[in-house]
Amino acid sequence: MPTDHFQTAPLNAQDSLRDRPDDAFIERMRGLFPTEREMAGMLTRKMRRRALPAYEGASLERMTGHLEDFLRAHLDPPFQITQQRWFSGGASKIQMGFTLGWTPPGQSATTTRMVVRMEPSESVNSTSRAREFQALRLFHGVLPVPEAYWVDADGRWFPEPALIYAFSSGVTKPRVATTGQVAGIGTNFGPELRARLAPQFVRHLATIHTMPIDAAALDAFDVPEVGSTQSALWQLNRARRIWEEDRGEDLPLIELAGNWLERNLPVLDRLSILHGDYRSGNFLFDEASSEITAVLDWERGYLGDRHRDLAWTADHAFGHLAEDGKTFLASGLMPSDAFFEAYEKQSGLRVDPARLRYFTIFNAYQLVMSAIATAYRVVRLGKSHQDILLASVEPVGYSAAEQLRRYLEEVL
Repeated sequence: MPTDHFQTAPLNAQDSLRDRPDDAFIERMRGLFPTEREMAGMLTRKMRRRALPAYEGASLERMTGHLEDFLRAHLDPPFQITQQRWFSGGASKIQMGFTLGWTPPGQSATTTRMVVRMEPSESVNSTSRAREFQALRLFHGVLPVPEAYWVDADGRWFPEPALIYAFSSGVTKPRVATTGQVAGIGTNFGPELRARLAPQFVRHLATIHTMPIDAAALDAFDVPEVGSTQSALWQLNRARRIWEEDRGEDLPLIELAGNWLERNLPVLDRLSILHGDYRSGNFLFDEASSEITAVLDWERGYLGDRHRDLAWTADHAFGHLAEDGKTFLASGLMPSDAFFEAYEKQSGLRVDPARLRYFTIFNAYQLVMSAIATAYRVVRLGKSHQDILLASVEPVGYSAAEQLRRYLEEVL
């Protein structure tokens, strides 16, 4: 099939299958859009479970029961779970905090504050807890990340795949700030604070992209071939599959953008670990010291082209204008040009304008997928605890679509 002339099926012919997909539809999507093994598995699991009843809500009592079952299978007794509470924030995951009284291997009895991070029935991001667990394990002691203790990658003990890691202290924005939208988007840190946070923010991203890749520790990650377009094609196919499985409307702009993206796939020049969602709102900092205390939300990480992270961090959706009303601040921290220059100095890696442009267009494309397609379908079917929040996210998709249109006008 000549995918540079790809066209999605007419909406009316497939929409009922998107609500209740059968095996033939699922296999057709897998065949049309080959992507990484782990992501293909996550998307297939989502579709096979889509016809199940709507999300019924979670209770601390039920979550504690699942947690007890999990810990009995992974810990020697005795242990005690106390201080269970829900955490807010984010747009996709269920998070329960708790304190565990236990005896870690080779240590004395202690108490540790922890977090269970679990998928709802469906999420605006279909992602891998196994990948998030492995990335946190790899960077523990290298970057400020919470220690990851256990993962239920397939939802054997919990209702959905879940990760258990250490609680991290800090805030995502100044407590007195009135700016910032869903998931920390658009936070204004102010001139003094951003001057202290920005160098750390750039340094940590450079560390991520230059980290040696340990294939044994990252077996949930596929390794694309350097010198090929394999990595970019995997990501494009993932986005195309999500669109075709979740969308509730026809949007010719998406056809146009997808075809341009495939015709212009960049060749991978260097393999890097990518965070996948590196921006304001996904790191914590201590207000007293202005030190970043934790880099969070590694769920969208993969192995590929560093320019995808760079373009995402500097995306229009995640920043704002400086006090002069003219200068755009990437993730609300520093002017984009200064951000790329600082990154090159910290990492020793070149920022290629052509690759950066490609992934800028790709990121706008996949933002449309998440906001207009997936958020719509999740809310329509009642699959998340965040249905009201996700409904409010949909306008972001149309803003991203307009940005995508503008980008395409520049290259077509």
